[in-house]
Amino acid sequence: MNENTYDVIVIGGGPAGLAAAVSARDAGAGVLLIEREARLGGILKQCIHDGFGLLRFGEKLSGPEYAEREIDELRKRNIPAKTLTFVTKIEKERGRFRVHAVSRDGVAVYETAALVLATGCRERTAKQVFIHGTRPSGIFTAGTAQHFTNLLGELPAKKCVILGSGDIGLIMARRLTLEGAQVLGVYEAKPTPSGLTRNLHQCLYDYDIPLYLSHTVTRVFGADRLEGVEIAEVDENMRPVEGTGRRVDCDALILSVGLIPENELAEGLGVEIDPKTKGPVCDGQCMTSVDGVFSCGNALHVNDLADYVSENAAAAGKAAAEYRRIGRKPARLNASEEFLYLVPQRLDLNRSNAGTTVYFRSRCDYNNARLVLSVDGKEVFSKRYAFLRPPEMERLELNFDALGLTERSDVRFTLELQGGKERAQ
Repeated sequence: MNENTYDVIVIGGGPAGLAAAVSARDAGAGVLLIEREARLGGILKQCIHDGFGLLRFGEKLSGPEYAEREIDELRKRNIPAKTLTFVTKIEKERGRFRVHAVSRDGVAVYETAALVLATGCRERTAKQVFIHGTRPSGIFTAGTAQHFTNLLGELPAKKCVILGSGDIGLIMARRLTLEGAQVLGVYEAKPTPSGLTRNLHQCLYDYDIPLYLSHTVTRVFGADRLEGVEIAEVDENMRPVEGTGRRVDCDALILSVGLIPENELAEGLGVEIDPKTKGPVCDGQCMTSVDGVFSCGNALHVNDLADYVSENAAAAGKAAAEYRRIGRKPARLNASEEFLYLVPQRLDLNRSNAGTTVYFRSRCDYNNARLVLSVDGKEVFSKRYAFLRPPEMERLELNFDALGLTERSDVRFTLELQGGKERAQ
């Protein structure tokens, strides 16, 4: 094995990439981690609020503290990490992958038997939510505002409006208030909030920051600097209601309008993408439709907690280290229309699916729902939920091997939600 050849290459040095690299190394693989930024840790570097690590480490940590725990584990194992290194292309030749990368040292090509894509996600921009007007300064994504405030020590706004009730937007509403800015309100186009319930209480209600549901920003005003925005009510189809527009003067608009998994590298390899999650279709071992390519963390689907990201990534890293090119018999895990999405989407019956973790979100708010797993139309498992909400991802442990399934590709798995037709208010 030459110096540029590894058993597993992990792309991305955030919480997912760190956990995957450590897990792959513990499973006996030679591992290389590639990260495009100067420092490891991903988005956690700027998340100075606490609430991380309760599941993984059993204590409440800030984002940087959580990242440092994972980085320490990487260093204990002497896993090489290439920072400020950008992957430009990945090729597959004779069952192996050639990863082309550019760094301060020039161009390099690394070879591996298995890839773990831990590339995270990015924020939607103003143009992606069709806000009309010019392009004045003062329009930020929530993550950019967080970067300015927490890492650069610069206050990006004195009087601002936040569009979208995603978790980063809620956290920034509190953060900017603590730094002395006035948050005029958080506006959400949907009739229900998009963030976790705990963040609604801790970030908005505790600080008397108003939340306006079924409202959106339709226009921005200002030439060089933002001077105000137009707010309008929206109907049940989330279209602005004519005659309801009003101007709100502000010097910043902060967007928290959703996250999109980054999967350009996966798409370049021909990986099948799920239109619901915007991430790869994978099996119970986090392997995508391309043999030897694994996906994890927010590149696979957007998670609520960094703890879940690390858990999922550790499973992907272990599976990549143990990857063997054998015949696959993927069976689709079908989800009824009550689900917004379900991961994994497939199960490979040639491999162990004991202790498979299934992540899902309901399409609507439900009370007293019953989740049912059927195999070939026969109910084999059920679980009751007091309530389900789309913003809150659910995690379910299932042991498919215990069901005594034979190795056949025509087996039909179906998950559905029954009852609970009265939607939570």
